[in-house]
This record gives sequence, structure tokens and C-alpha cells, in this order.
Amino acid sequence: MQTFNRPSDYVDAAREMAATGHPTLARLLAEEAADRTANPDDKARILAEFPGRSLRQEG
Repeated sequence: MQTFNRPSDYVDAAREMAATGHPTLARLLAEEAADRTANPDDKARILAEFPGRSLRQEG
């Protein structure tokens, strides 16, 4: 069972989704990882690894 306690957990899941042909899920997981990351450079690196526009629906 996958646990999501750290940003790296979300990045690992994003890589898995990308590898299995689910780029949209990968991007959403990457965005969540970036949100949970304090360092702006790390945030940018995470999002650059999973390019695309955000599909989040903020409400």
C-alpha cells in the first residue's frame, strides 16, 4: 500500500503514472508534491519533470 507522507512519495507516484501512460495523473501528483515542497527551486524542478498546464479545479 502506497503512503503519501512526503513530497517524494508524490513524485514517486507521479513517475509511476507517467511510466504507465497516465500523464494527467502524473501532473496532478507532481503539483501536489510541489505544493508540499518549501524550496522554490525544488518546486520548479518537480514541475519541470512533468510538463503541462495545471488541470486543477480550485474552488
